[in-house]
Amino acid sequence: MPNPYFQFKEFIVYQDHCAMKVTTDSCLFGAWCAAEIQKLHCSKILDIGTGTGLLALMIAQKNTGNIDAVELDDHAARQALENISVSPWKDRISIFKSDILEHVGKYDCIISNPPYYENELQSPELKNNLAHHSISLTLKDIIRYASQALTGRGYFFLILPYKRLLEAEKMLLGQNLFLHKTLIIKQTTTHSPFRVMIMAGKERKGLPGIEVIPIKNGEVYSENFKDLLKDYYLYL
Repeated sequence: MPNPYFQFKEFIVYQDHCAMKVTTDSCLFGAWCAAEIQKLHCSKILDIGTGTGLLALMIAQKNTGNIDAVELDDHAARQALENISVSPWKDRISIFKSDILEHVGKYDCIISNPPYYENELQSPELKNNLAHHSISLTLKDIIRYASQALTGRGYFFLILPYKRLLEAEKMLLGQNLFLHKTLIIKQTTTHSPFRVMIMAGKERKGLPGIEVIPIKNGEVYSENFKDLLKDYYLYL
């Protein structure tokens, strides 16, 4: 049974009422987004499908912009609101319990950790289906929405299974979003990639930067991983 909460250095994430739990790759994605957004000085940020509110909290720790976090599932939205309300950044993060396709706004940065397992076998429980499958919101929906909701020089951050990278690239280009950076994640240096993190933007900026990060080097966290998570994980 997963731990009902996850304690970070500056905030806590309760997850007992949310189907999508805190995972290592979601933490890595949040830390990467926070670091990149810090360089961009975004003033208005959107988190699509916030779940527990993890990504919004990680970004708020490193950035001064206002964050709108949208979540369709009622239990997850309540959990996110609980987590935000006990955080140091409750005045800068707003939770919206709604369908993202009905959410209106313009943003400098949009982030999303979307459903992963489109067209694969679904679990019998609806909450898990909504959290892990694209049954209510497809990747194409998310990318199209992001393209419409971004400001003229806006940026879009996305994490996906590595096998969906080429598919995502085509969808992004179809919505006039261009790859700027790609972070490929492996469990260790000897494993195959399993996640990919994408930074895309409205402006074309030449060839995208590509980086590969293993989570572990042998039995310990890699230096790259520790560098990204050191301000969040308690024991780094």
